[in-house]
Amino acid sequence: MAFPLQAGDLAVGAEGGLGRPELQLPTFRGAASRKMHYYRYSSAEVSCWYKYLLFSYNIVFWLAGVVFLGVGLWAWSEKGVLSDLTKVTRMHGIDPVVLVLMVGVVMFTLGFAGCVGALRENICLLKFFCGAIVLIFFLELAVAVLAFLFQDWVRDRFREFFESNIRSYRDDIDLQNLIDSLQKANQCCGAYGPEDWDLNVYFNCSGASYSREKCGVPFSCCVPDPAQKVVNTQCGYDVRTQLKGKWEESIFTKGCIPALEGWLPRNIYIVAGVFIAISLLQIFGIFLARTLISDIEAVKAGHHF
Repeated sequence: MAFPLQAGDLAVGAEGGLGRPELQLPTFRGAASRKMHYYRYSSAEVSCWYKYLLFSYNIVFWLAGVVFLGVGLWAWSEKGVLSDLTKVTRMHGIDPVVLVLMVGVVMFTLGFAGCVGALRENICLLKFFCGAIVLIFFLELAVAVLAFLFQDWVRDRFREFFESNIRSYRDDIDLQNLIDSLQKANQCCGAYGPEDWDLNVYFNCSGASYSREKCGVPFSCCVPDPAQKVVNTQCGYDVRTQLKGKWEESIFTKGCIPALEGWLPRNIYIVAGVFIAISLLQIFGIFLARTLISDIEAVKAGHHF
């Protein structure tokens, strides 16, 4: 291959004359100092298994949250709470619908963050989901440990809670159904006995009460009669006007707090199994989120060179 001659390519002889022109290769200045850039291509990639497994895990919670929110809002609309939210604040006891809505909001938010974070590979949403699950897990663990260590304190708080809801028994239909279900399922009456229903203005035995339910108890306290196919909602009327020794013939005399305390040891394996199952689900979700976050961070780190 011929290279064109350039000025200064002619060699000068010893005598100073022009000698025979000599062909020289062109000099590439700075070639030795140039650095070769080697591009590093990372082999890291986001695992589709973890990505779509986390999405499937969260879609269940998101749909469950939608159901809880729908049921709660429907219940409030039936009670007219949506048109007058002050009804919630005027209630002395707890409205079970509030608990349903709270659970629905938490499940909807976490499910949405987990689904979108997994599909869009958004680290911020995934960290939020993971952190929230970790927080809930440790809160559950702390509540369980404290409830075991401070049983007397928990018992007193539960008694206050139960008595407060007895006072509001007729104020809210959902609370009424909840108490009735609890008393029928555990065959109990009141917090520590039927006398606790004196706390309710309708069942109070004082002379100032003119209610037809005076000195009575709710029908859920009545001992069921196998021969009756229709529930007698008036079976508890005037029961406490009788001698105390005859109460057992028609109503449950054990309080619900002692009944629950007796139920727990008999079903400790079921309770422990449910707690372990919930904990394992939460740990599994944390594992999926952390693994996906690590994959995304590894891929992003591989793009910097």
